Amino acid sequence: MNLDDWRSRINELDNQILHLLNQRAEAALRIGDLKRRQDGPSYVPEREAEILARLTSLTAGPLPADAVRAIWGEILSGCRALEGPLTVAYLGPPATFTHQAAIRRFGTAATLLPARSIGEVFDEVERQRADVGVVPVENSTEGAVNVTLDRLVESDAVICGELYLDIAQHLLSRAASLAEIKRVVSHPQALAQCRGWLGEHLPGVATEETPSTAAAVEVAAADVTAAAIGSELAGRLYGVPGLRAGIEDLPDNSTRFLVIGRHACGPTGRDKTSIVFAMRDEPGVLFRILEPCARLGINLSKIESRPAKHRPWKHVSFVDLEGHRDTPEVASTLEEIGARTLFLKILGSYPSG
Repeated sequence: MNLDDWRSRINELDNQILHLLNQRAEAALRIGDLKRRQDGPSYVPEREAEILARLTSLTAGPLPADAVRAIWGEILSGCRALEGPLTVAYLGPPATFTHQAAIRRFGTAATLLPARSIGEVFDEVERQRADVGVVPVENSTEGAVNVTLDRLVESDAVICGELYLDIAQHLLSRAASLAEIKRVVSHPQALAQCRGWLGEHLPGVATEETPSTAAAVEVAAADVTAAAIGSELAGRLYGVPGLRAGIEDLPDNSTRFLVIGRHACGPTGRDKTSIVFAMRDEPGVLFRILEPCARLGINLSKIESRPAKHRPWKHVSFVDLEGHRDTPEVASTLEEIGARTLFLKILGSYPSG
């Protein structure tokens, strides 16, 4: 076959793909009608996780699994919108890393609602102005995002998903050179991720915190002597050139994001459960609380301690464990942990990212 023959073959395949996509869309419309009659949510994360896991496991051709997930993510986004509208709150303004995480998870067909703070993302979900929210919870360089952990303790929202995003920080400024920069602005996490680079290349230059990396780029757009740390996308969106790329101190810099909502997720077979608890101040207490995990074969993927906001010098512990709360082993483990703690809250069971 020559080039024209292969192009004709691609045209035929495109027509078949479009025909099948329309059939899928028709099925999504019928599902949406059934969900409305049953007052069910349009976003069912365990079902979407199952679809993506099944399709990527079937990949045997030249397309890599990441490409399959990206393609099918947009297909799911479009079909989900046919089932019913989905509003996603995120830490804004547009072009933050949280915005990029929201697009990656929910696609371009979702209605994306920027919030001014992480706390406001929780508020939008709790007050039912958004169906779900996306918030950062942990960075591989700088650790936990404490405001997210604190709100999880108090909020009625539940975790219904997670995803990881590689983070490349850029120095963005209208200044012609580093010598013209008088201040560097960004979100506290971004400033911390670039602490070493700033100390080496901009020693003595003042740093200022902003609510988000995109808000910092807005500052740099208005002040030629300011530089922002943010994403390449933010620089393009707000018209601020990049002076330096990849200024994060560690090359494997990534952030874990949580999806929060009002509906619990069902099991998928590849799940994670997040809990928070308070314990007595006595020797060996943490070992006794978590002993059921070892005995019942439940793997722990994270332990994080935070001060209890309303009890000075007391702490709460956040734990992520593998498995779903509805499975017998995890349910039994959680029951035993609850009996050994002063306070236990299950933050959610959800598909692993």
